[in-house]
Amino acid sequence: MNLWRKLACVALAVVVCASLAANLLAPAGYEKQYREATDAPPSHAHWLGTDDLGRDRLARVLYGTRISLLMAPAAALLSTLMAAFIGGLAGYLGGIWARLAMGVTDLFLSLPWLFLLITARAFMPLNVAPLISVVVTFLLLGLLGWSTAARVLCATAASLSSADFVRQARAAGVSRLRLFWIHVMPNLKPVLYAQFWISIPVFILSEANLGILGLGVSEPMPSWGSLLRELEGLVSMREEPWKFVPLVLLVVVVMSFQLLLSKHEELPA
Repeated sequence: MNLWRKLACVALAVVVCASLAANLLAPAGYEKQYREATDAPPSHAHWLGTDDLGRDRLARVLYGTRISLLMAPAAALLSTLMAAFIGGLAGYLGGIWARLAMGVTDLFLSLPWLFLLITARAFMPLNVAPLISVVVTFLLLGLLGWSTAARVLCATAASLSSADFVRQARAAGVSRLRLFWIHVMPNLKPVLYAQFWISIPVFILSEANLGILGLGVSEPMPSWGSLLRELEGLVSMREEPWKFVPLVLLVVVVMSFQLLLSKHEELPA
């Protein structure tokens, strides 16, 4: 492991530990309003100041980071499992199943899925509960983000279906379904692992885009997207540089994931 990957691991570990310790670092929580100190600069009581409603910005950054770092892997797991079943199984079976699966995959790839996410999220009521909005947002990400990984897994499974060890198992009388689970799926694990970790920063950025548009996690629950919306009316970075902390944190997390995943760049797209 080179120096940059070590730094990426350290950065991710610090961010994850800080977000998990949000209850200790910001015991007041992300909802409490300090009406006498709205939009206040950083102070001893509020390290990153408060927002325009008087809520502690540090608490909202920590809790928003926790939501993204917990729910994005869940969405990535869902999309990876769907890619394994749709792409991996279709590639192993071949024939009409592979053509059908790739036709559906090409359809999903041709759709502007960010706009599809926006449309699906816009159908939800505006007063939806914050917890439900979190689950629905990342569930949509998982259900719509499987197509690229499915193509990779379909090609890999198709090459494995003609391998010698698969032919020997088939000649020994092993059923096709059992052969897929015992012989093909274990050999797909490296690709599944790579696709899972690649999807996490993609889903983090997708949720941030939805949050900036006001279609992500509902208030008062924070997310990186809703925190970045505060930058819309910012005139100069010199005036209130502490408002850029969520943006810097988002960039650090995404870059850390990219550095850790650089060894998978040789995988087929």
